Amino acid sequence: MNSSFDANQSGSSLFCLLGVVDYSHNLDTCMLEVAIILFLAVLIIAGNLVVIFVFHCAPLLHHHTTSHFIQTMAYADLLVGVSCLVPSLSLLHLLRGLNEELTCKMFGYVISVLKSVSMASLACISVDRYIAITRPLSYTTLVTTCRLRLCIVLIWVYSALIFLPSFFSWGKPGYHGDIFQWCADSWKTNPRFSTFIVAALYAPAALTVCFTYGSIFRICRQHTKEITQRHARFSSEGNHGERGERCEGCTDKRYAMVLFRITSVFYVLWMPYILYFLLESAGLYQHAVASFLTTWLAISNSFCNCLIYSLSNSVFRKGLGSLFGSLFPACLGCAISLIITLLFVCCLGPASGYFCSG
Repeated sequence: MNSSFDANQSGSSLFCLLGVVDYSHNLDTCMLEVAIILFLAVLIIAGNLVVIFVFHCAPLLHHHTTSHFIQTMAYADLLVGVSCLVPSLSLLHLLRGLNEELTCKMFGYVISVLKSVSMASLACISVDRYIAITRPLSYTTLVTTCRLRLCIVLIWVYSALIFLPSFFSWGKPGYHGDIFQWCADSWKTNPRFSTFIVAALYAPAALTVCFTYGSIFRICRQHTKEITQRHARFSSEGNHGERGERCEGCTDKRYAMVLFRITSVFYVLWMPYILYFLLESAGLYQHAVASFLTTWLAISNSFCNCLIYSLSNSVFRKGLGSLFGSLFPACLGCAISLIITLLFVCCLGPASGYFCSG
């Protein structure tokens, strides 16, 4: 994969994947790579620290069952950001004393496990919302705090186990470690291991999300249709009550749209990585720059992942305003909170406040 890279970088002391393409004689591609990784690391760490602090400062957020999974994702993504400092130091040759093969395998394994936790948490959130809509009366008895904690423990244990065979030379879990030369040159993907990862993680998570959100959309559509039919049948009676039911149907529809938009962000950022992983595992396409771009595009999801989920909750936005208000003067804190809220509404639409409803 790096034969062209070796020719281009024969006179360079640094190894970097972007070096396979000679963008410009005046552009140091290795430093560009370091800058990209450090920039993402700072964004991920800062964003998830804000989410964690707000959850600790806003006790009302803990009333929603999804908050347990959101906090799990926040801690996992925070560790992703901290781990991103490792390849940056390696690119700057500040980790020369470490065993490159062990460091490469350990870094790739840790990142893979953390992203698996995020993916599994998204699937669990979709199941939680599905139960809340399909069984609203028995929801509190089905989804208990004890079961939520057990589910989170199982997510971490399962994620740690499915990538463990990569340590025993069965295959390569992903391209996160390709920032190290040993990973890029000597650690090859294995079709069987890649198939195992897809079957054990990617496919079940994606199918679960598609089924649950598809069912939510179908239920909302059916509910809206029933309200419309009742309104047409009794148009001359109970206009006020029908209007209230119609608004309730709109709320369900907006809620489903918010779920769809939020989940789409995750899969839009991860789909190029998964597709490239499958293509290279099958021996159909290989390119160092493609592996770098798809990998760090997927990792960038750690910045927007929890923020998007949490900012869709009006209680979280109030907690965010309180946090900024305690750190800055009152006027400045309110202004920052208002700006963040407006930006979020512009990105996800006016339905953002309905995420945790139901």
